[in-house]
Amino acid sequence: MIFIAIILGCIVGALIGVNMPMISYTYSGYLAIAIIAALDTVFGGIASTLKKNFDLKIFVSGFFGNAILAILLTYLGQKLNVDIYLAAIVVFVGRMFNNLGIIRRYYIEKFSEKKKDTKKEEQEQVENSEEEKQN
Repeated sequence: MIFIAIILGCIVGALIGVNMPMISYTYSGYLAIAIIAALDTVFGGIASTLKKNFDLKIFVSGFFGNAILAILLTYLGQKLNVDIYLAAIVVFVGRMFNNLGIIRRYYIEKFSEKKKDTKKEEQEQVENSEEEKQN
């Protein structure tokens, strides 16, 4: 179900991206920080799915909440002439790397377990064939 939503979201995003006009330089900073915040939420959602504690309400509220907060920080920073958006970038990118580490560890452990199981099965087959030869 979630994979269907991801695929549909990618298709809709691609269609919107092709048909939308270019975003002016004035708003590109806002869009960039919003995308980073949204990606942080997506990686967090994937990591929580792997941990089996995914909640759609938390995901959706985090997706829009993080993006809006990041945009507001960028706006406030521009008004104060201070690069506050850099703090948001550091936090969101740091969390993205943490979530990516969780995802990576999950699949490495899963692959290692399969490899161990395969080796164990092969070893049992060899032992069984040796026992049959002796009998």
